Amino acid sequence: MEDHRGYDREEIFSKKVKAGKRTYFFDVKSTRANDYYLTITESKRKPNGDGFSYEKHKIFLYKEDFLKFVDALNESVEHVKTELLPDYDFEQFSHEVTEEEYNKELKWE
Repeated sequence: MEDHRGYDREEIFSKKVKAGKRTYFFDVKSTRANDYYLTITESKRKPNGDGFSYEKHKIFLYKEDFLKFVDALNESVEHVKTELLPDYDFEQFSHEVTEEEYNKELKWE
């Protein structure tokens, strides 16, 4: 019998973030016991012959670690922004890139 834990759970909420060649998916899922957890998936599109393939990496984040994870992420980002790259304009990347813009940028049209 195959183990499908984590793959057959109900998805409660999903948020997609396009970021250049990568897309991040933040998915809230429920367990059989009506508990909740978060999966964070990084999907990277790569040319593959005449089409594309996707390389995916997934993190499972459980409720008892949410605050520690968010705190560490915020602290790490703040360190880069204030200590390592204080003059860098991080806002330049805050607009949503359309699929058309993405393809044009990569010359895949």
